Amino acid sequence: AAFVVAPAAAQEWTGQVTLYGWGAGIGGDFMRGTEEISFDKSLSEVLEDLDGAFFATGLARRGELVVFGDLTWSRSSREGATPVGPASGEIEIRSLTLAAGRRFEAGGGTTVDVLGGLRSWSVEAEAEAPFAGLSISPDADFVDPVVAVRVNSPLAESWSVITYLDLGGLGVGPEFTWQAAVTASFRATDNLFLSLGYRHLYLDYEDGSTSFEGNMSGPVAGVTFRF
Repeated sequence: AAFVVAPAAAQEWTGQVTLYGWGAGIGGDFMRGTEEISFDKSLSEVLEDLDGAFFATGLARRGELVVFGDLTWSRSSREGATPVGPASGEIEIRSLTLAAGRRFEAGGGTTVDVLGGLRSWSVEAEAEAPFAGLSISPDADFVDPVVAVRVNSPLAESWSVITYLDLGGLGVGPEFTWQAAVTASFRATDNLFLSLGYRHLYLDYEDGSTSFEGNMSGPVAGVTFRF
């Protein structure tokens, strides 16, 4: 059946905030000029080296109008011995997505949110090996347009599946990004939901002498508060 705009009977704002953990393994290469940092970490290594992390998603709706936001921040570091002496490294990744769009009904209780907006990025890395005379710290900050689709499909009473896909960059800037997530959500109370799923994020950025290609991928678990 064709999509129809969700009825706008309830004109008051409703919303929800999700706090979640993301056990993301990290892989990629960060280069500035002739300086390069490569990293490839499994989930166990990320947890071992993690200095801090914060992940949150918010959604507000009034009738068919939907406003969406997503914040991610993580920082990892490691120290150890190498053939050229002691070395240390650190990588920090931050992103903020803000988007808005319209909700459609797809039948059977399924809703489809079509969104467009902006995502800002900040990627910083640092590596030092004093005895080898090595000290590099490439970084990149940029904003790209993003389009997204979010589908909420009921499975059974108290259960639903949420599928999310977005594309960023879109040929406007020097980068291309995409991410996808699938989560199963359980309604524990009228205003409290528990979720478990998987999320993958890819980023490819190149601007002058600075380039970064990497990904974050792994399981997610969250708690959602509806108001």
